[in-house]
Amino acid sequence: MNLSEPILRVENVSKSYKSGRDETLALEPTSFAVEEGEFVAIVGPSGCGKSTLLHILGGLIEPTSGQMFLDGAEFFEAGPERGMVFQAYTLFPWLSVRENVKFGPRMQGLPLEEQETRASYFLDQVDLHGFHHHFPKQLSGGMRQRVAIARALANKPRILLMDEPFGALDAQTRAIMQDLVLDIRKREKTTALLITHDIDEAVYLADRIFVMTARPGRFKAEIAVPFGTDRDQATRDAAEFFELRKEVSHLLHDEGRKVVAAELATAVISEG
Repeated sequence: MNLSEPILRVENVSKSYKSGRDETLALEPTSFAVEEGEFVAIVGPSGCGKSTLLHILGGLIEPTSGQMFLDGAEFFEAGPERGMVFQAYTLFPWLSVRENVKFGPRMQGLPLEEQETRASYFLDQVDLHGFHHHFPKQLSGGMRQRVAIARALANKPRILLMDEPFGALDAQTRAIMQDLVLDIRKREKTTALLITHDIDEAVYLADRIFVMTARPGRFKAEIAVPFGTDRDQATRDAAEFFELRKEVSHLLHDEGRKVVAAELATAVISEG
């Protein structure tokens, strides 16, 4: 591996969707890089293409154009070196918590002893010590998402890709899960890319925030977050936290108005 190479490099990745003769540009050519150990958040108005971008990086959607490199090697398809966590828990309901976490290592063909070791370790990391033999339906939403995070980490991915992972949780559970992610990042030196609608979440978790425009999405601004890895709930009370949140909010407000205007224009055309 070239040590000067960022862990993730994206060059002019775009996505268009065709419907008959019509073609819709969902994501304009987008380029950026993520350094090893960095936590990057992407925010933007609904429908701007941020989840599309993450799914392209995860190998779930094929880009229309562009290239992606992980540790300097180009990739196209899904792979265990990119762990994914979604808003929906995507756990296998017929498998226990432990078996869900072991699934990735088992698919990699790792020895049973290594599968067990990884499952135990990462379930401990997400504070699910006594729930190894429970099934997903027996867990709360926050606990299911802990399992999903442990399952993604059990593959020991080079980068963790998270698409609105806490969007379905209540505010208190969401705050607890955010602190859990911070703790895991500090212990595991995890590199992560987060898609979120929550401005506070982006400022609280990320080292850098990319703000996207309304569709077709592109990066409108890049904002550095200076809090480091030792941040905690008290960070939310810092004056700089409020300033960053206000900056991101203003950028998003302008794009949100464009989305509303476009929706109204479409409605008028449809009625006409």
